Parts: sequence; structure tokens; C-alpha cells
Amino acid sequence: MNILKPASQGTYERVFDTVYVGLMTNVLLAVACSPLLAALAIVRDPSASWPFFAVLSLVCGPALAGAFGCFEALGNGSTQVLRAFWGAYRRGAGRALTVWAAGAVAVSVLVLDAVVVSRTAWGPALVPFFCTAVALVVSVAFALLAAPPGTRLLPCLFLVARRWYLSAAILVVLALAVGVVLVKPVVGLLVLAAPLLYACWATTRFVTGGSTAGRDG
Repeated sequence: MNILKPASQGTYERVFDTVYVGLMTNVLLAVACSPLLAALAIVRDPSASWPFFAVLSLVCGPALAGAFGCFEALGNGSTQVLRAFWGAYRRGAGRALTVWAAGAVAVSVLVLDAVVVSRTAWGPALVPFFCTAVALVVSVAFALLAAPPGTRLLPCLFLVARRWYLSAAILVVLALAVGVVLVKPVVGLLVLAAPLLYACWATTRFVTGGSTAGRDG
């Protein structure tokens, strides 16, 4: 009995379709985020100009919406990456910009408060609070971006907090994706971005209950 049977043609086609969608999604993400990437390549110390980069990072919100549209299309059996990306980009740009801007403002305020408080005698005791708050803001913002349209903030917050262990895993993968892009931009953007984001997107969809959780009613 031959245990190592050759895979069917359909299996090969699904594998190649998945790889193709992933690579094309990476390219489109790089194009959509090109203003931010160009600035990061020019400026030697981005932390010294963090307000500028915080504003420039707004391009990432619609870009993520486009990438999630590609993942959704792949799940439905479509490999029309360009159409899926820019269609989701156009439809979700306004919402994605709002969510990203709100998250960026909240994280900036929390980080600034943490820096100020850390200089006081009782500041170190509040560091865990600020770290938890930042993690919660990032988790909820990403969940709102990845969840279907119509998802509300409070139900999303409840689900993210309820399944905190999955939310923590998502944050770890997101941190890994950002770290790889900053250290190895070519590898991060053209190879690993889509797989890591897909893992976060799929897990977030599970956390928020797929296509129905968090909606009205």
C-alpha cells in the first residue's frame, strides 16, 4: 500500500492560488503604504519625529482593509487580488481611517502619560496599567478593522477582553510582523506580511464570532 500518494491537481491549484494571493497582497500593501515606507527609509530616527509618523501611519488603515478583502475573497475561492484589494480599500477607507486615527490618538496619549508618570515615585506601579491599556486599544482597533462592516465597538471590546488569550497571541504576531518589516523590509513586506496578517485576521474573526458577532441586535 502506497502511503505517500501524490496530491490531486486541485490541491496543487489551491496551494498555488494561496501563494499567489499572498504575494500579490504583499505587493499591494507595499504600494498602499509607500508614503510611510519612504519616510521610514529617509528618516534616520523615526522616534524623534513620532507625531509626523503617527499621522503618516493613517495610510495603514485602508491598506489593512484592502488586505483583509483579499483574504475574504480567497476564502470565497476568488483569486482576483487586485479587484478584491482595491474594492475593499475603497469601501472601507473611511471606517479604517477613523478606527486607525482613534487608535493612534489613544495609544499616543497613553504612551505620553506613561512617560510622564514613570518619572514620579509611584510611576513604576502604574506601568502594567498603561501596558494593558495600550494592548487593549491595539487589540480592539485591529478587531474593528478585521471584523465585518457593522461591528460595534462595545461588543467588540467585550469579545476581545473575554478571549484575551487569543487577543494576546494576535498582538504577539502583529509585533512580529512590524518587527520584521522594520528590520528586514524586503523580507517582511514581500514574503511574511500576508501570512502573518492572515493569521491575525483569521484569529480575530474567530474572536469576534465570524460574520455576525458584534452587530446590532
